[in-house]
Amino acid sequence: MFTPLQIFADFLTCNLLSIGRGTLLASAVNFFIFDTIKILLLLAVMIFAISVLRSFIPPEKVRLILSRHGKYTGHCLAAALGIITPFCSCSAVPMFLGFVEAGVPLGVTFSFLVSSPMINEVALIMLFGLFGWRIALLYAFSGMVIAIVSGLVIGSFNAEALLEDFVLKKSRRELLSPVGMSWPERILYAREYTADIFKKVWPYVVAGVAAGAWIHGYVPVNFMAHYAGADKWYAVPAATLIGIPLYSNAAGVIPLVSALTEKGVSLGTTLAFMMSVTGLSLPEFMILRRVMKPKLIAIFAGVLGIGIMLTGFLFNFILG
Repeated sequence: MFTPLQIFADFLTCNLLSIGRGTLLASAVNFFIFDTIKILLLLAVMIFAISVLRSFIPPEKVRLILSRHGKYTGHCLAAALGIITPFCSCSAVPMFLGFVEAGVPLGVTFSFLVSSPMINEVALIMLFGLFGWRIALLYAFSGMVIAIVSGLVIGSFNAEALLEDFVLKKSRRELLSPVGMSWPERILYAREYTADIFKKVWPYVVAGVAAGAWIHGYVPVNFMAHYAGADKWYAVPAATLIGIPLYSNAAGVIPLVSALTEKGVSLGTTLAFMMSVTGLSLPEFMILRRVMKPKLIAIFAGVLGIGIMLTGFLFNFILG
């Protein structure tokens, strides 16, 4: 599928840049060129297509749907909604607050808050490009399970009292009827939306691929496998904890996941790291503190952290 792109990357590396074939630098540069172009092309095409589909479902209608459905259906719908909303953990918080104000049950809103940064379409497109559909679908399924279960568990605590008082006192927003769009308007919306997301995402892609390229070219193959292989019981918990202080979106962290996996780190360990960075970031907790009391943040972090670690162990077990 990407053979012409690989030929182009080889030409730029060895002919245009005159880097000696077979050297560590050539390996790193070739990796950087190939993965950067491939990921950006995939993102542009897929985000445009998904944006057209999203234009049929206004946010107000989504909130109405989530607030009217039953307990389990609402959690499943909220988690599925997260897949098609390309938010990082911090930018998902305002929409989370909007759900609360609209009367969506708190547990359901947490299912969205978990799934949106973790398994949005950007993550799935990039996982498909780097690992194939099998891994992308397995990741999506595991992320959905984490989001749904996390929301159900948090909802069982009846934790509305753990929200800050100003959140509870706000009146519910009026849910407006969706306004129809013509096809030219949908295309214009998709083009503008894709450009907006692209402008926000491309620096993360370049930075993430650059870090991955360095690992690809210069880190010894056995080094990472020795310290973070699937046989190391501490690898998944350590990766989860290491990811919490960091902040990135899927575009920035997935190329790093690819490079770490190539160097022998088990896929479950690297995906646990990715889930932690995108779903358990420290900046997200700081923003959530404005609307939640510390106890609710601790419950959220604990439930999600356990889910991420279990998923990492499961991936290592299934994929060996």
